[in-house]
Amino acid sequence: MLFSCSNLSLDLTSFFIVGEVLLTNSPNLPHSLRNTWIKITEEDDYISFLDRGAERIVLKNSDIATSIRNQIPNNRLAITVNFCQNKEFYNIIKDLNGFTIILSFDVFNLDDIGFLKEVISQNLMDLEKTNFILDLKDAKLTYELIKQLKENKLEIMIPESQVSKTAESSDDCLTLGEIVTASLKTDRTDGLYTTVVTDESGVALGLVYSSLKSLNESIYSRQGIYQSRNRGLWHKGLTSGATQDLLKLNLDCDGDAIKFTVTQHGSGFCHLNTRTCWGQGYGITHLSQVLRDRMSNSPEGSYTKRLFNDRDLLKSKIIEEAHELCDATSKEDVAWEAADLIYFALARCTAEGVSLSDIEKHLDLRSKKITRRPGNAKPQFIKKAEENVEVPTIPLIKEEIEMCVYDFNILQSDEKKRLLERPIMKTEEVFGKVKPILDDVKKNGDKSLLAFTEKFDQVKLDSPVVLPPFNVPQLKPNVKKAIDVAFSNILKFHSSQLDMSAVLKVETMPGIVCSRFVRPIESVGLYVPGGSAVLPSTALMLGIPAMVAGCKNIVIATPPRKDGTLCPEVVYVAEKVGASVILVAGGAQAIGAMAYGTETVPKVDKICGPGNQFVTAAKMIVQNDTSAMVSIDMPAGPSELLVIADDNCNPAYVVSDLLSQAEHGPDSQVILLGVNLSKSRLAAIQKELDKQAKALERCEIIRKSIAHSHIILFNSKKMAMDFSNTYAPEHLILHVDDAESWVKDVFNAGSVFVGKWAPESCGDYASGTNHTLPTYGYAKIYSGVNTNTFVKHITSQTLTKEGLSNIADTVMDLAEIEGLGAHRNAVAVRVKDLR
Repeated sequence: MLFSCSNLSLDLTSFFIVGEVLLTNSPNLPHSLRNTWIKITEEDDYISFLDRGAERIVLKNSDIATSIRNQIPNNRLAITVNFCQNKEFYNIIKDLNGFTIILSFDVFNLDDIGFLKEVISQNLMDLEKTNFILDLKDAKLTYELIKQLKENKLEIMIPESQVSKTAESSDDCLTLGEIVTASLKTDRTDGLYTTVVTDESGVALGLVYSSLKSLNESIYSRQGIYQSRNRGLWHKGLTSGATQDLLKLNLDCDGDAIKFTVTQHGSGFCHLNTRTCWGQGYGITHLSQVLRDRMSNSPEGSYTKRLFNDRDLLKSKIIEEAHELCDATSKEDVAWEAADLIYFALARCTAEGVSLSDIEKHLDLRSKKITRRPGNAKPQFIKKAEENVEVPTIPLIKEEIEMCVYDFNILQSDEKKRLLERPIMKTEEVFGKVKPILDDVKKNGDKSLLAFTEKFDQVKLDSPVVLPPFNVPQLKPNVKKAIDVAFSNILKFHSSQLDMSAVLKVETMPGIVCSRFVRPIESVGLYVPGGSAVLPSTALMLGIPAMVAGCKNIVIATPPRKDGTLCPEVVYVAEKVGASVILVAGGAQAIGAMAYGTETVPKVDKICGPGNQFVTAAKMIVQNDTSAMVSIDMPAGPSELLVIADDNCNPAYVVSDLLSQAEHGPDSQVILLGVNLSKSRLAAIQKELDKQAKALERCEIIRKSIAHSHIILFNSKKMAMDFSNTYAPEHLILHVDDAESWVKDVFNAGSVFVGKWAPESCGDYASGTNHTLPTYGYAKIYSGVNTNTFVKHITSQTLTKEGLSNIADTVMDLAEIEGLGAHRNAVAVRVKDLR
């Protein structure tokens, strides 16, 4: 289908989905000319349009020179001819056999179709290669007219003025769905159209059905929406998260089937959580999908994940496999080495966010180029016969652990912006995996909790909860003392944050007293992770402020250990803070249980605590679910830390702080801002980083997180602090002289550690401040967890007769302006008794 668009400011995407677009040559042409036909004159540089990806150029028959025909393939040229019922037209058409012909009608009559069919048959035209498109200008298009022309193997040009901008048609406009169905036929008794769904590479995902309504909904929303034979209109993935972005819609050669080209999100198309209805897929497209999954959720120790984090290794492997492919001789060896090279090349693309469809777009564009370059290799890669040139040596992978260094003063603006970016979180994919878990817990309660615990933690439990009094295991004396000291400090700091007995009272006018008082949130859920590290400190940081606030019901959720027992230190803290329930579960299922409640888990009003990307996604989903009626402390991403250091810093101290966060996980990020750092001091920091990291048990995790961490050099304190405030780190450490004087310039940070004697670890465990802090830049808008996290403020007002009389006219006038008579009357009936 061809659409004619004259308004170049129009968003052409909708037309691109269902067909191609004819545009007039203009300085405002879109940058990408894919799916476009360009109407030009003989003087225009038509070759450049074709090289940029235009499907065809359109010229009047009078402008077509023999030289143009010889330069351009027939399938890239459309020719405009004025229609008339005479012999001259007969001869023109005969001469254009094999081209796409746009017939321009000044006035169109239905009997013109008969004449045109007669001309075509008499000239014995090759209808497989010759296409006719009718340009009816301002003639009114109808569904019946388009259908009739299609039945006669004639296409029609659709002017944008007669296309509805919404999924609703009118007397003057047809919807895109109507235009598509006018070209379709079906022999189904229910009138539905067979629809094949494929991904960007053409791999079939499944078979579904479409109707006029579903086509309109799908085209105008650019989503995969179909007509289920049992359930009616079906928005694919709306509940599971496995949604589809509609990229293109095509009809088959006979007009009795539709192909949807989509970007598939979530676990896949099939209800069995496979990518296709025929399994998980195969070949390069399957490899591309696996690499994208590994990018966001690689198994610990995965080689692919190491490739993403170690660019030197990936570069070396690409060079190595390219040489081995060039040296391969047998058919089997060539195939083997080519497979290796494709794997590493796709890994490189995935690391940069380049998809297989992005590559295919460039291949398609190149296939459309008319001009051709010589294709010679660059000089450094040319091996002359008379020279004995050795193959370049593959660089060895660096064993040193070091951070990339950037000089902020010489960076371009886009490079500066890139340094503010965090490691990418694939939120859409994670949401798609988490939503079904939450729905299952909501529906099946304890049964679902126990099943997910067995599936994810490999632990079979009889009950998902432990009730007080808790059977606290015997702790080592030094461990118990450490927890008690930390408990005391955290309690002291958080108790001072709130005076529950204080009531704010302000007399705003004589006789009007406005008050605000504090009340605890009655039921709270505290998530204490238990994955790669045991975190009783988190139980302290969440439980103590909840206890201080006076929350009546405290639910602590923490996953079981491999033997089914709980971390004894967490149980000890739960006993000290007076927890009412310990939920023996982790992940999204624990969040769902606290948000919706189960047979044994009480529903809570607010959920707090850190966790992995699945926990964070679950918190964000339940917060937006009105049936849950639950709030959360904050969104969160991976752990992060930023250090500002000057040339008097102690390299060992600086590095120890950087590593304290880098060891949290491979997606953690640490940044060092060096203010006037000398080369010797910078070298000492890099040396210390390698030394300390290799001595740590979690060295491999550190190696991965350091891969997306960096050092940035600044010439002034102000520039460094501006960068820090823009980045808004979870933890900010000031390793500078006169560190106290720098604090006044901090506007965005979760928690600040002032001076070289204030390591981040103290805040994590026992100094008294809270370690549950906003990450991923949320420090710009969120505070860390504190006592106020667990309370709400209620306001009240008391008015005397005098007070009501003083404010009555103001209230009545404002109510009258807003047209709310009952509001005005509530004051008026009282004023009547007062005045």
